[in-house]
Amino acid sequence: MARRHYMVSYDIADDKRRAKVFNVLRDHGDHAQYSVFFCELSATEHARLKAYIVRVIKPSQDQVLFVDLGKAEHDLAARLEVLGQRYDPPSRLIVV
Repeated sequence: MARRHYMVSYDIADDKRRAKVFNVLRDHGDHAQYSVFFCELSATEHARLKAYIVRVIKPSQDQVLFVDLGKAEHDLAARLEVLGQRYDPPSRLIVV
């Protein structure tokens, strides 16, 4: 199953809704900046994550952006142009 890199950014008006979105994104990716995450997702994970977020947010007040950054087999750091402090993605360990 092909995995893809996504940048997910949000602007959520309500603290409780924002916390729910933050927590689910934290479980699915790397917290890069205040309201920005980098996630590596399969098509199924992407669909489930979007379905959860749609149930949490109020579309008239909130916004969540998913930006497809390409196949996960390509190095994410090579796709980023960073000004200022270097972005160092945390290393993830897979425990079976």
